[in-house]
Amino acid sequence: MEVATAPDTVHIRDSKNKEGAQLAFPKGPWADFVAHTAKG
Repeated sequence: MEVATAPDTVHIRDSKNKEGAQLAFPKGPWADFVAHTAKG
């Protein structure tokens, strides 16, 4: 997985399939997701 940030969004793609689909999330919800998953 590759993650890149832009001013208001976070972009995610499969590092093994760089021509495939990309996802984009607002930074706030992405930060919430990362914090929640880091807790286990």
